[in-house]
Amino acid sequence: MKLLFLTPQLPYPPHQGTTIRNFNIIKHLAPRHEITLLSFGADAELQDAEPLRALCHRIEIVPYPTRTFAQRAFTTFFSPLPDMALRLQSATMHKNANALLREEFDIVQVEGIEMARYVLQSRINNRKLVLSEAEGSRIVFDDHNAEYMLQHTAFESDLRRPTRWHAALYSWIQWQKLTHYEREICRLADHVIACSSTDASALHALLGEQSKIKNRQSKITVIPNGVDTEFYAPSNQVCAESAMVFTGKMDFRPNIDAMLWFCNEILPRIRAEIPRVHIVIVGQKPAPRVAALGKQQGVEVTGSVPDTRPYITDAAVYVVPLRMGSGTRLKVLEAMAMGKAIVSTARGVEGIDLIPECHALIADIPDAFARAVVALLRDAERRRALGQAARALAEAKYDWRAIVPRFDDVYRTWTLEVGS
Repeated sequence: MKLLFLTPQLPYPPHQGTTIRNFNIIKHLAPRHEITLLSFGADAELQDAEPLRALCHRIEIVPYPTRTFAQRAFTTFFSPLPDMALRLQSATMHKNANALLREEFDIVQVEGIEMARYVLQSRINNRKLVLSEAEGSRIVFDDHNAEYMLQHTAFESDLRRPTRWHAALYSWIQWQKLTHYEREICRLADHVIACSSTDASALHALLGEQSKIKNRQSKITVIPNGVDTEFYAPSNQVCAESAMVFTGKMDFRPNIDAMLWFCNEILPRIRAEIPRVHIVIVGQKPAPRVAALGKQQGVEVTGSVPDTRPYITDAAVYVVPLRMGSGTRLKVLEAMAMGKAIVSTARGVEGIDLIPECHALIADIPDAFARAVVALLRDAERRRALGQAARALAEAKYDWRAIVPRFDDVYRTWTLEVGS
């Protein structure tokens, strides 16, 4: 088939959530399909992306747009569109997308809600989104998160703390706007991909009867995130018995909240039992509040690193104290593939088909989370058993080589059914 992919950033190098997912989808589809990629990016990025260029028939890039804080503040209160619909607003991208959409593609795949405006034009016309030039192609919307639910969970989390009420207000506004916007995108797309069964349920609730296609089958398919189990492999290197690690893009709000909560509420409880314990926070672009955590005893903030694997290898326990968000966490799959013992909140492992106490320990309050970490730090054999089970699950269910062919199933069986 001829496929057109729209991505919010050039999917190379695959160093964070969106680029990892997009690169691996393209990598494993390219041997069977002709792929054209339209993405935001810079010329220098494309020149350094030889592996991506080798996979694609054609790549077109558009410079990233700029948006000031004042513009963002104004549209938060006065635009009917959510922040994510305006984040990558570009007249040049509209022009390039419309030109490409006049060509014949079997599938147009929209990667993430930011790019939906370029296929399902985000003009408000009687409060309905209007189809663009892509009417001759089948449109697949890969919804990386159930975004309205992500903002809902952020609102609920921040509402509990008066110092975060300004953030709760922002999330409440975005939640209301996204409820309409995301519903309209999913309604107009021919098929919707969700990254977890939890997200799929949220999108079904959003769409109601519109979540069914004409033969009464669901128009929403779950295709989770995956992991390269050859790249992320267990190591024989001895880990630091008192080390914990967390990895992720550290300007991402759920990750910021996770580390603030962990370092302020959970880490002191752990250090009361094991004074020498420390956590390494690994990830690019640490927000000021995260960078400031590095001043605390027992906390190291690395910033961007070329490879997260040495840090994961060196840790005895991988922690996932997430309280907001949606989707399937790539960071958790990477830790599983590397055979690490994991302690997580229930939300942190949402969408991953694991069994508590077998593949990971689950705790949602500070005392329970701290007790679980302390127990693992004191029990190397228990850590080893959890890690081995997690690795086996990653190999069996979450290797990209097993996951990406599900897109072929959507393209083939669904297009035949709709066209019949």
